[in-house]
Amino acid sequence: MLIDINGNNLYVEFHNNFENRPVIVFLHDSLGCVELWRDFPKQLAEISKCNVLIYDRLGYGKSDSMSTFIRPVNYLELEADVLNDLLEILKIENAVLFGHSDGGSIALITASKYQNRVKALICEAAHIFVEDITLEGIQEAVQAYETTNLPLRLQKYHGEKTETIFKAWTETWLRNDFRDWNIEYLLPKIDSPLLFIQGESDEYGTLDQVNKTINLVSGKSEKYIISAAGHTPHKQASALVLNKAAEFIESSLIEI
Repeated sequence: MLIDINGNNLYVEFHNNFENRPVIVFLHDSLGCVELWRDFPKQLAEISKCNVLIYDRLGYGKSDSMSTFIRPVNYLELEADVLNDLLEILKIENAVLFGHSDGGSIALITASKYQNRVKALICEAAHIFVEDITLEGIQEAVQAYETTNLPLRLQKYHGEKTETIFKAWTETWLRNDFRDWNIEYLLPKIDSPLLFIQGESDEYGTLDQVNKTINLVSGKSEKYIISAAGHTPHKQASALVLNKAAEFIESSLIEI
C-alpha cells in the first residue's frame, strides 16, 4: 500500500499475522528497497513469530521520487522522524527495528528519539560517524557506477529514480561538510536492547563503529561479528543472521 507522509507517498508492506507479537521494521540501506530484502524478512518473521513492516524510503523502489539529490547533513535524523510518523499512522507501539547500513543508523537515531515505540533494535553494518574506509568504498562504488552495468541493475528496482538516489548517497557522503557527521551524542539515550551485527570484512566500516556503539548505549547491548561476511551479512551469511536475530528478539522480549 501507499501511505502519505508529509505529502509524499511511501510504499509499505505490513504483514500483521501474529497476535500480541512485536512488529519487526526493516530499514534498507542507501541503495536498497523492499524488493532487495528478498525473502529475508519473511524468514525472520516465521522463525521469530513476529509481524513485519517493510517500506521504501522516499526516492526508492515504489515510493515517490525525491525532489533533488541534494541532502542536508542531518538527512538520517530526518528519516527517523519519518519512520516515527509511519509507526504512529499504523499504530505500532512494539517495534523491533532491523536496519542495514543507512537503515542501521536510522534505527539507532529512532531508538534514541522515540524510546517508547522501540522494544529492541538490530543494527547491521550501521554507521555512527564517517570513516576513511567508508569514503573509499563509496568512491569505488562511483567508479563501478561509471564503468559497469551497476546502473542497469539498480534500475530494475528504482527505475528512473536510480541516478537521483545514487547521487544522493555518494555526493552527500563525499561532501566536505558531511565529514563531521556524528551521532555518538544520541546513543546514551538508547535504553532498549541492542544487537549490532557486522561482517569482519565490511568494506564500508571498521569494528570501531560496533564497539563505540555498544559502549555508549544505556541498555543491554551485544555484538555479533561474522568472519565470513562483508557489508551485507543478512545475504552473505543469512542462516547465521536469522538464527542470531531470532534468538536476540526472543530473549529481549522475555526480559522486557
